[in-house]
Amino acid sequence: LPCPLQYPPMKLIKDTFDKYAGKEGDKDTLTKKEVVALLQTEFPEADVSRKATNQAAMDKFFNNLDNDRDGVVSFEEFVTFVAALSSLHG
Repeated sequence: LPCPLQYPPMKLIKDTFDKYAGKEGDKDTLTKKEVVALLQTEFPEADVSRKATNQAAMDKFFNNLDNDRDGVVSFEEFVTFVAALSSLHG
């Protein structure tokens, strides 16, 4: 069986994550600044993207993404966000 990351939707999600991860630090995680850049570029019409310019709202959003509270967003945490966003916007 092929790796699940090879299926087109998962590959797109992984490629998007990789495009932003590591610009500031670890290539396997997203920092808050990288999350803001990703949201504003990849999801410009989403409500969350508009909130990215508000520091308090962005801090709250980032903390919700960062489930393990390690200060960065892992690929698994990012996938959870994408799944939640997909279910909201069907």
